[in-house]
Amino acid sequence: MTVSPLGTPAHGGADAELVTTDLIVGGMTCAACVARVEKRLGRLEGVTAGVNLATGRARVLHPAALPVTDLVAAVERAGYTAATATAGTPPPRANAADDDTDQLRRLLGVAVLAVPVIVLSMLSGLQFRDWQWLCFALAVPVVSWGALPFHRRAWAGLRHGAATMDTLVSLGVAASFGWSAYALFLGGAGVPGMRMGFSLTADASGGAHLYLEAAVAVPLFVLCGRYLEGRARTRTGSALRALAELGAKDVCVREDGREVRIPVARLLPGQEFVVRPGEKVATDGVVVEGSSALDLSLLTGESVPVEAGPGDHVAGATLNVGGALIVRATAVGADTQLARLTALVTDAQAGKARVQRLADAVAGVFVPAVLAIAVCVLGFWLGTGVHPQDAVTAAVAVLVVACPCALGLATPTALLAATGRGAQLGILVRGPEALERLRRVDTVVLDKTGTLTTGRMELITTTTAPGHDSRTALRLAGAAEQRSEHPVGRAITAAARREADTDHQLPHAQDFHATAGVGITARVEGHRVRVIRPDSHEDLPDELRAALNRAQQAGHTAVLAEVDGQPAAVLAVGDRVRPGSYRAVHRLHRLGLRTVLLTGDQAGPAQAVAAEVGITEVHAGISPQGKAQVVADLQRAGRVVAVVGDGVNDAVALAAADLGIALGSGTDAAIGAAGITLVRGDVEAVPDAVRLARRTLGTIRANLVWAFGYNLLLIPLAALGWLNPMLAAAAMSASSVLVVANSLRLRTWEPAPARTRDQVRGRDSRPALWGGADG
Repeated sequence: MTVSPLGTPAHGGADAELVTTDLIVGGMTCAACVARVEKRLGRLEGVTAGVNLATGRARVLHPAALPVTDLVAAVERAGYTAATATAGTPPPRANAADDDTDQLRRLLGVAVLAVPVIVLSMLSGLQFRDWQWLCFALAVPVVSWGALPFHRRAWAGLRHGAATMDTLVSLGVAASFGWSAYALFLGGAGVPGMRMGFSLTADASGGAHLYLEAAVAVPLFVLCGRYLEGRARTRTGSALRALAELGAKDVCVREDGREVRIPVARLLPGQEFVVRPGEKVATDGVVVEGSSALDLSLLTGESVPVEAGPGDHVAGATLNVGGALIVRATAVGADTQLARLTALVTDAQAGKARVQRLADAVAGVFVPAVLAIAVCVLGFWLGTGVHPQDAVTAAVAVLVVACPCALGLATPTALLAATGRGAQLGILVRGPEALERLRRVDTVVLDKTGTLTTGRMELITTTTAPGHDSRTALRLAGAAEQRSEHPVGRAITAAARREADTDHQLPHAQDFHATAGVGITARVEGHRVRVIRPDSHEDLPDELRAALNRAQQAGHTAVLAEVDGQPAAVLAVGDRVRPGSYRAVHRLHRLGLRTVLLTGDQAGPAQAVAAEVGITEVHAGISPQGKAQVVADLQRAGRVVAVVGDGVNDAVALAAADLGIALGSGTDAAIGAAGITLVRGDVEAVPDAVRLARRTLGTIRANLVWAFGYNLLLIPLAALGWLNPMLAAAAMSASSVLVVANSLRLRTWEPAPARTRDQVRGRDSRPALWGGADG
């Protein structure tokens, strides 16, 4: 249970505290069930509920003073089962009324009994003496035991004054079997030697006619469709279940100098644990000893292993593919990155898109409307003087062909598949509203530091004076800076260690002295080394002077390294542009999106980064409040704005934008204000998220067009007597399966393959801003 902000008037007054509770609801089979549960929960004072058919979850916003047991009781009064769900719980298996084994057993039993009835009823050449009585004997267990789940749920709905798809199926089966029993015992169809042809329509050609094939085909096709639909819907939620199961089950901890293996649940913050090659990191922590490469692909979608060493933060569930590590736990349980990721995806899948609310509203009156249509069809055909069995057949076809399931599944299955796939790729969507807004975005505002750039000071270039070796100059300067706390000094030392031998060791520095505003001095391997501001030395070689000018133009910080009083090298330090930033901006442009660089940094570095990544519109030196103002100006100009950032200073702009996108490597404030989080901290995932949103909304539209179009077309055909009930049952089952299968295609969606900067520029040399589409 999570506490929500204070807000809407509720039980206990306008300022009553509201909380959100997730319920697992069992027994729902169609969108009419969703509407029924929502309506029943909404009758409680101050309660607002949203129910998701695909996940079987109900998200309920209610006063804190209202017990959860009252919510469960309300659902049970509607005729369904309910239980509370903890945060991050994976979605339950769809169609939980019957588990897979029971469904499959019932389906196979019905198929064995129903297929002979269907074949004999359709092929008059196979009809032997008294064949109709054999079919009747085979149909009895099908319409009783085989269709029992439909009858049971229909009866439960009737007791609660509601009608669902199960009501339609149950009535269709009962009407078909009842008419057939009447024809056999009282209508002359039971005479020996009776023959019956098969028609695709409701026309019985005026003779005695049985509808046992419809009575057995409806349960057969609906059970088959439900089974396939349930399996497919389970696959759409498999990504979230996989996330929940990613973590290690046990861990090897250090206790009193010994290594002891314990369950992960017993691990406490501050404890040190061992991660051997091939093992998963048990929980979030900081590396204490050792160095290794970690495979983050299962958690973030990042395909290239990342090096980790002492002082580096590591996330739980990542795979150690290198050496052994000793890690100190910093977060456990619900506080880990994996748990937060799972909770975010669960929250996203519990929400509803605007189009789904429309579909659910239609589904709420759909079944009663179909029942009314079936009664009207029966009365109309009887009034026109047709044979009664033709009128009954048309009414039964109307009952059977109607499919509210397709309406209920059109949106949630697509969102379930898309959010699960996004989680696999490191794209976390907070809810369906975020996907809808991302689809409409036409302007992307990008932060510079930490978003387009790495956010860390790094050595960019080393330019040496004649007679000096760059490797030696960097090694001496890095050794001299080892005791410095300045970011520039730390960047030089880190670069020197990377360039050093495999042990990453630098020479020991003596007589270290730092002068504020000037630089540092130390003695390294008998040499007097100074790393100072360039203006502290007036006479510089032309090569070093040119390097200083280039660094100034690029917005980098340059320092001069002196060895024994002579200028040896100019070291340019700066915030390096992320390798994928140029590709990300290029792909955003190809998607038809306008890009804007927004930073609190000075104009020089901002313009240099913008030129390197291909952005022409730059706002530099902007405060956090000023960033929000720029976003507001764009919105007033009619733009739909997404802001991409990672820091506390981006939180205001992220919240003010139509959609905030935070890098997972950023601060909690930025992530909390964002609608989408990019777990792998890579800005190149932004165009991937846009493409995924567009594909998802396209899939939802296709599903809804099919769901509405199917019912609008086939219900009139059935009412006109142009559809046999058996074919109607097959069409109804296929409708739901097709909707789920279409959504399932999102699970295999792949982002555009990464290309190098030269490949991107070689493909299109036009200016940075242009339209087009990128798949």
